[in-house]
Amino acid sequence: MSLLETIQRSFQSSESETSSIVVVGTVAFDSIETPFGKAERIIGGTGAYISLVASYFTQNINLVSVVGGDFPKSHLKMLNDRGVNTEGVQIRENEKSFFWQGKYHLDMNTRDTLVTDLNVLATFDPVLPDGYKSGDFLMLGNLTPAIQISVIKRMKKRPKLIVMDTMNFWMKHTPKELAEVFTMVDVLVINDAEARELTHEYSLVKAAKKILQMGPSYLIIKKGEHGALLFHESNVFFAPALPLEEVFDPTGAGDSFAGGFIGYLAKTNDISYDNMKRAVIYGSAMASFCVEKFGTERLTELTEDDIEERVNDFVDLVQFDIALVD
Repeated sequence: MSLLETIQRSFQSSESETSSIVVVGTVAFDSIETPFGKAERIIGGTGAYISLVASYFTQNINLVSVVGGDFPKSHLKMLNDRGVNTEGVQIRENEKSFFWQGKYHLDMNTRDTLVTDLNVLATFDPVLPDGYKSGDFLMLGNLTPAIQISVIKRMKKRPKLIVMDTMNFWMKHTPKELAEVFTMVDVLVINDAEARELTHEYSLVKAAKKILQMGPSYLIIKKGEHGALLFHESNVFFAPALPLEEVFDPTGAGDSFAGGFIGYLAKTNDISYDNMKRAVIYGSAMASFCVEKFGTERLTELTEDDIEERVNDFVDLVQFDIALVD
């Protein structure tokens, strides 16, 4: 059976066993400038990207976040229509939503943060409705480690899989709390620069060994346009990035990867290492859609055929027949 057939069979065989996902992350406004244009105050945030992408795999998503009274109710309704439960999204009518503004350089891999207004996020204390507390999968977006720890402790039972994202800011400013949350999660998702900063190792293989000793059983290191690596024990899996003719906006690509990754795992209800490899392919496929337009725009218009065709493109990148000779 080919790699594509294996992926498709595992994806299609578990329709009735779809697990629930709790997503904790920001829902915000972004203003973005790239060499290809500008977008002012569009919908963004880790929670928005992850939930939207995961909704292509399951209709059992519970979002935990906070917004101000300035946030459009129409966007929350759009998420509701896609099967995302927003009961856990706090709406503070007299306050403003989190806002981020950034400008990307020509290589699209580096950016300058111009404005970060925490607003409602500055005092965010996540509230988990009772229906959330028994979720099967927990996806912790890039927030303070203290918030991530509090969410884990507020669950009634430990989810079958806890995935977390983080960044270098928390490595510098809250190392003790970050070390604690590492011991509580199953999968850590970071980029290559963060892995090197965390471990002081240039080799990503050496860095991965050190990080896995910190607590997570699985590590995903994102390498942007150069793909992603999945580490587990002594095993390494590499998924390439799809070469695209045009990249308009990289914002949210990492969160789209996370949404595709955990969405696929929930869809198939299989957290084996082999299935995580397939989930990495789906995550990479969803991230490749994200960068094709500004913000979440491209992610709102996909079809199942679009996704399967894109996954096939990824498989074609790495699958080949070769005859070994003595």
